[in-house]
Amino acid sequence: MAASSSFMKLLLLLPNILLLCSLVSFVSFAHSHPLKICNFDQIYQLGDSISDTGNLIREFPIGSSTSFARLPYGETFFKNATGRCSNGLLMIDYIALDAGLPFLPAYKDRDADFKHGVNFAVAGSTALPSHVLAAKHILSPVTTSSLTIQLGWMSTHFNSICLHHRECAEKLQTALFMVGEIGGNDYNYAIFQGKTMDELQSMVPEVVHAIINAVRRVISFGATRVVVPGNFPIGCLPIYKTAFHTNKSAAYDENRCLKQLNDFAMYHNEQLQQAIEKLQQEHPNAIVVYADYYNAYQHLLHFAKSHGFDTERACCGSGGKYSFNMTRMCGAPGVGVCADPGRFLSWDGVHLTQEGYKIMAGWLVHDIFTNLHCHF
Repeated sequence: MAASSSFMKLLLLLPNILLLCSLVSFVSFAHSHPLKICNFDQIYQLGDSISDTGNLIREFPIGSSTSFARLPYGETFFKNATGRCSNGLLMIDYIALDAGLPFLPAYKDRDADFKHGVNFAVAGSTALPSHVLAAKHILSPVTTSSLTIQLGWMSTHFNSICLHHRECAEKLQTALFMVGEIGGNDYNYAIFQGKTMDELQSMVPEVVHAIINAVRRVISFGATRVVVPGNFPIGCLPIYKTAFHTNKSAAYDENRCLKQLNDFAMYHNEQLQQAIEKLQQEHPNAIVVYADYYNAYQHLLHFAKSHGFDTERACCGSGGKYSFNMTRMCGAPGVGVCADPGRFLSWDGVHLTQEGYKIMAGWLVHDIFTNLHCHF
């Protein structure tokens, strides 16, 4: 009788046990893929080479002649160049995967399926229009497809899939918008064309204003969830560590990154965050989230050091302490590629390896998820 009684109790408890197992399984799933909880069915991306999935290489006349249009770019994941500025996947690819969506097709890929979103980012693009930069005697050497141009493409796309604004607003309620990273090239071009740090700092309000105006524009299209990334700690990148190498130990931080350049990146990020807070007050019905690329990269550095990654040199490059030479960059004839890109942070001295982007994306997804206010 005692055994029978125990069995009956177990049967009575079984629904609760199954429910508990289900909850544990769901929590584990949510922890590994939190963006799936948001039920995004589309992602729209504006930006530069950090997120371009194939627009620049389709631009005439420069695109197809850039290194990004040929191997070794894309060698690890795609076994072919796709226009991504890495050996494989980018952060936006990992974000899409985490949301349970396909990779974002490039807007200029006319054969692509745009059902689940579009990538408007163009490698080399700027937050400020090229004519505004030209007035400051800063040339845009790669593309003129600035943030304003990309927003024009986005408007054209939405006009093609919606009969009117209300229809678009309804469709975009379940979309995620990524506005950036953008603005980094405005500063990159300024620095390498001889502008001083003071001149660089004077550009920040204008660059931030352009980014915030872009966010306003996507909200006007009907966006309800917008992620706005900040800038990297650029003083950690081989391109800058090569250009501004010094024997003064005080110029470097504990990660061997250039303090002055990282301080500038933090200044930009602080200004951007303040502007996002004001914008959020203007648009209480939209959720605008800052994505902390700076601290995501710091996390990446910490992880890499403890797991034996090469945090100094570019995997694809040549010459000097950091395997980077501005005149013989990745993709140029005779420039070698490391045997194991999965053990390097930097792919080409400017952009990260697939593994670097994967680790950064993992940190970022968990960092922004709570602020997106997704419910289940």
